[in-house]
Amino acid sequence: MFAGTSKLLLLVAAVLLLSDSGSAQSGRVKPTPTPEEEPVRVVTEEVKVSFLARDEAGRFVPDVKPEDLVILENDLLHQATSVRRLPAYVLIVLDTGGELRAVKTLDQTRKTAAAVISSLRPEDQVAIMQYSDKAEIVSEWTDKKDESLAAVGRTKFGRRSSFTGALDLAREFMMQEGIENRHLVLITDGTDSFARGDKIRATMRKILGTDISVHIISYTRMETMDIAPRASGISKSPPPKALPDEIAAQLPPGARDVAQAPKIGPTIIVDRKHLRLMRERKKELEAAEDDLLTLAEDTNGTIIIPDSLDEMLEKARLIGQTIGSSYLLTYTPRVPFAERTGTRTVSITSKRAGLIVEARRKLIPGAAK
Repeated sequence: MFAGTSKLLLLVAAVLLLSDSGSAQSGRVKPTPTPEEEPVRVVTEEVKVSFLARDEAGRFVPDVKPEDLVILENDLLHQATSVRRLPAYVLIVLDTGGELRAVKTLDQTRKTAAAVISSLRPEDQVAIMQYSDKAEIVSEWTDKKDESLAAVGRTKFGRRSSFTGALDLAREFMMQEGIENRHLVLITDGTDSFARGDKIRATMRKILGTDISVHIISYTRMETMDIAPRASGISKSPPPKALPDEIAAQLPPGARDVAQAPKIGPTIIVDRKHLRLMRERKKELEAAEDDLLTLAEDTNGTIIIPDSLDEMLEKARLIGQTIGSSYLLTYTPRVPFAERTGTRTVSITSKRAGLIVEARRKLIPGAAK
């Protein structure tokens, strides 16, 4: 009897315990979990600028150190965190189009690109782009010069010129991860079939949001020199013959002499539509030259504006020599870009005797977007 009563009491107690437990869980208010503290994010900004170091005789100086340099950013003194010589990534862009071209030819542009490639160091990486009606990458990064030269040989002329499209594609292509010491080489007349003035300058401005140095070999002066007489309404070019030689030879002696006599003096152009077109083209070339000069200066690049095709080929090699003789400098801005926007001008000079450094670059945070 006692044993059975004990079993019953134990069973009742177990049921009550389970009942209380279930009731407690169903009515329990879950404690609010303590939120994890947000990690402190420290953003370290780094500015990269390439510069060329020479001695007083114009020779490259191979042992520049951070303490040799003076860096001013908007007149604030900064200290270099590193000074390195690295293989360059060089994108060569060939302007292979345009409705009104007289001096610019595919053959000359190819030869100029080949001269740049031949002057680069063996370890430098090269990619090739062409643009006419549209911009396109012809070959990806490679340190094999024969592959780059073969890519130059595959370029083709087009009817129009998408200069702004080429700048946008070049900027996007060059800002890939893992690329340092970026150099963009433009062989161009700087004109655009699809954009004018402000649009072109706005596209150029985006490059100031990057660390790309822009080097330019320009057709502008040669094209302007060629078009100037036609834009003035007077041409010194020989006029087309009124009669072919074989027809003139069949005329009577007097008439034949007149037909075959050399034309003396300039030709007066009276086609108003043609004159207007030539004058617009001349203004466009002059504006393009100014814009290209500014782009090279603001990105610490080099610009060559030759007066002849021979000079163009001869000086194209200077671009490769300049790129191969440059350093890449880095520093941390004293005023973070996140705190203050706007244009910043960076200049680099030397405080070491016998070392000549002159570098200047404009930076516009966020401009590349």
